[in-house]
Amino acid sequence: MAAFYNQATLSFNGNVLSSNITAGEIIGILSAYKDAIIPTYSPDSENVYVINMVNSGSEALTNLTVTSDLGAYTTGEDPSPKITVVPLTYTDGSVNYYVNGVEQPAPTVTSTSPLTVTGISIPAGGNAAIVYAVKTNQYAPYGDGASITVTSTISGSGISDVTASAVTTPAAEPVLAISKSLSPTTVEENGTVTYTFIIQNSGASPASASDDIVFSDEFSPVLTDITVTFNGTDWAEGTNYSYDDTTGVFTSLAGEITVPAAEYSQDPATGVWNVQPGVSTLVITGKLS
Repeated sequence: MAAFYNQATLSFNGNVLSSNITAGEIIGILSAYKDAIIPTYSPDSENVYVINMVNSGSEALTNLTVTSDLGAYTTGEDPSPKITVVPLTYTDGSVNYYVNGVEQPAPTVTSTSPLTVTGISIPAGGNAAIVYAVKTNQYAPYGDGASITVTSTISGSGISDVTASAVTTPAAEPVLAISKSLSPTTVEENGTVTYTFIIQNSGASPASASDDIVFSDEFSPVLTDITVTFNGTDWAEGTNYSYDDTTGVFTSLAGEITVPAAEYSQDPATGVWNVQPGVSTLVITGKLS
């Protein structure tokens, strides 16, 4: 809300009289708030943002422009120049537009960074929403105190600019991925093979025994006389895992798989974040039957 003041003057015969001062107040008719569907993020994760706008006025608002900064922030170290980086990438074609809860034809996107949407209208006493999807990129920050603040601005003729923000933080839980390789890939009948499983954690927290991670695989052909190591330490059947040499089903016992947390660093010159995942390695060797 903005106050305004006015005073008149009256001049005659070299004299000047001033009137009383009148005061008024302009009440904004547009309000907005913004939400991130998922409150956390991780490397290459997706999210959806919703910008809700309410018109409390007696006339429709037309031809509004909605701009989102996609979390842009300034970084760098002195004496090098500061740089502005954008941690979220807009997903092309993902904008949806609703008026009073009813989906409308897709609006015009004139820029993808910052995301700029034009031609938005809100009926008198009504509401509108813009929904769009993003994905984290190499500029998404990690580590203690990290967050992404996405601010949207709604502007148009006859109204004051209105802003709304949403904050997300790095996921606190482990973010795991697993890959499997075989050596050798060509082997004689009844030969010996080695399966290597690389388990990576790109999350800020380690995967600990209390997370009760269970690894399983069904080897075909079935392996016999297996040996197992985890991070270079020998595992024993019944203590660390179970194995059925008839079906080829291998299962680690709950909590035996652990993976350290990732490490993060930012290049001050480019603003790019390097995510070094924590890694654990499970190796299973056996004879083909």
